[in-house]
Formats: sequence, C-alpha cells, structure tokens
Amino acid sequence: MPVNEEEVAEIRRGVDEVIPGDGLQQALDRARRERRPLRVKAGFDPTAPDLHLGHTVLLNKMRMLQELGHRAIFLIGDFTGMIGDPSGKNATRKPLSREQVSANAETYQAQVFKILDPQRTEVRFNSEWFGRMSAADMVRLAGSYTVARMLERDDFHKRFRGGHSIAVHEFLYPLVQGYDSVALEADLELGGTDQKFNLLVGRHVQEAYGQPRQVVITLPILEGLDGVQKMSKSLDNYIGINEPPGAMFGKLMSISDELMWRYFELLSLRPLDELRGLKREADQGRNPRDIKFELAFELVERFNGGRAGGGTAVARAAQEAFVAQFQAGALPDQIPETTVACAPEGVTLPSVLKAAGLTKSTSEAMRLLKQGGVRVDRERVEEPALRFYAGAHHLFQVGKRRFVHVRFTGEE
Repeated sequence: MPVNEEEVAEIRRGVDEVIPGDGLQQALDRARRERRPLRVKAGFDPTAPDLHLGHTVLLNKMRMLQELGHRAIFLIGDFTGMIGDPSGKNATRKPLSREQVSANAETYQAQVFKILDPQRTEVRFNSEWFGRMSAADMVRLAGSYTVARMLERDDFHKRFRGGHSIAVHEFLYPLVQGYDSVALEADLELGGTDQKFNLLVGRHVQEAYGQPRQVVITLPILEGLDGVQKMSKSLDNYIGINEPPGAMFGKLMSISDELMWRYFELLSLRPLDELRGLKREADQGRNPRDIKFELAFELVERFNGGRAGGGTAVARAAQEAFVAQFQAGALPDQIPETTVACAPEGVTLPSVLKAAGLTKSTSEAMRLLKQGGVRVDRERVEEPALRFYAGAHHLFQVGKRRFVHVRFTGEE
C-alpha cells in the first residue's frame, strides 16, 4: 500500500530538509512492504545535565514517528562526548571526563520519557560498540573517508584556511557518529541543521559497511529566550524541561511576539489547522499575550504530567500565579531596550545597572541592591556579584517605574 500523503506532510512539519528528497516516502513504503517499523535514530552528547526545549524539537519529531508505529533510538553519546563535537566552533572543543559524561547521561534517561513512549524507545550508549572496538577496527573506519572530504565541513574549512589548529581526533567525530548508524542499523536519522555534515557522513559510512543509506532529516535550531542565539544553558537563554512550572510559564511569557510563532511551529503539538487559526486571530486583533498564554499553558501541561497526569491543574495554577503577579505590578506598554558588551568572564550586576542607565554609578547600584530596589526578570535580587554573559537577555527594573530590556553581547 502506498504511503499516506497526510502522514508524510505531518512528518515534514517544521523540517528544514529531507535527504534525499524522496527518501522519506521510499523508507515508509519499504517499512510497510517489510511489515516492520523504521529505526529512527537521534544522538545526544551529554554535555550538560539537563534537557531543554531546544532538545525537544528533535524529540517531538521522534514521538510523532513513534505514534505512526516506528521505533525511536535515543542514543546517548557517552563515547563521543569524550571527544567533543566541534560543530559550529572555530576552536577545538574541550572534551568531557568520563565522570561528567556518566552523570549527565543518567539525568538524560530520567527526563527523556517525558516526551518519548518508553514502549517504543531504545536507549542506547555508543560506548557499547566503541568500548569493544580494536585499533584495527578504528583504522578501517578512518579509511572509509578522505581528509579532502572532511575539510569540506564548513568549520574545519574555515579553521584550516585561517591557520587554526585542528586536532586529528576531531576528524574522528563525524566518522564515529556515522558508525553509530551502522551499529544501530538506522533507517532514518534526525539532527539539527548544524549536524548536517555529520549526518551525511553517516550515510557514506553505512554504504562502506554494506548497509542501505539512512534517510536524513534536519530540523531547525531553536533560538533561546533572546531570540538570536541557539538555546543553550551556557548562554543562559534556555528553558529546561524540568524547571518549576511557574518559572517555565514566566519564561515563555517573556519571549517576543515574533518568537512566539517560532516556538509554536517547533514546540507545539497542535494540528497545523489550529496554528493557522491562531495566526488569523492575531491578524484580526487578538492580543498576542492571550495567544502566548496558550503556548505557555500547553508546554507547562505537557512537561508536568500531561492531561492524564495532572499537568492541566499544574498549568492552570502557573497561569493564575502569573496573572496575579502581572496585575499586581503591570509592565509599561513601552520598555526601552539597550545592549551591554561584556568580557568572557561576564559583567556584574552593578555595572549592568550603570551601563543601562538605570543608575548613575555602581555605588548607587550597590545601595539600591541593599535596599531591595532591584529586580531582574521581575524577581528581587540583592547579590552584587551576580554576573551576566554574552547571549543573555533580561528585564531589569529599578524602583517601581524604571525598566530596561538588556541584551548582552560579546566585546568587539
């Protein structure tokens, strides 16, 4: 039976690219002919202990494929995490220790089933096969790709042309990720657009080992709360899926109206017709804040047990608390914005207040902090040593009426 066009359209929702273009339809047709589920792989390096909404873009797509009857393989790169993927970096990334990798991987397992169906999920670790691989096996793997092809990768190419060092072990990362697809016999691999090169290497490595090439699906990178940079814990622009409901709700309400639609597209599980309906309502004058309530409610509900697990009551309480706080101290309609440049070690809160024009001096800022007259993202703060880093975006308030949105940038 030929593949259902609506099914393909739903899988392609929010997708950046499918490689090859007709590969998804062919893979689904093959799975139906062979009466077996597709093996859908997505790899995660445990570089930080918490999963955030940026990770869920891939996980939501895996869950969708599970609901269509396919099998998800949540691969934890405990071996590759000790190499360090340099994707998008212009310098060698520091690898993690085995202890760091193990601790982070453990928390991943506890969080991932907030999204995936455990009955249709394999949680795997690539140390399963690389821990047994001999030196001869690694040499064979290295022989499946050329240095010239490796230097086609954008970040490697820029570093090579710029005279920056590239460690030999970094060339191994795409090959090791590609071999994961061999070990798992993946039919389809999901990844962010920044992983496209590595995903395509996986197709090449599978062919070298006598397997059919996997279909590659790339998904967009979710911007963080600042609406500019990739959501990242290191940039403090993230929303963790384990955050307290009130904090998650408040952060989602803080995003811009424009970014709200991006979050709806990549994070909401609502049918496409419903999202189009919300946009029509916005065009007809519905308050964007009320539409944003629906986004925040949906995500808080989902990550706190869902409708069946008490998530609805949790989300309702979070919304009521937010409304009460908003009504108690409503924000002005127009809040000025400014940027503050900061060194790699960050910038302290008193310096931010002075640079943003909220105080005349750092000594005045120190005095206001002691008096409890400073808020960051509506929360009172009193710690002058608090630091902020490039990529972050926060609302600063001094007294009752002075507000400034501050975006932090790196030094020129």
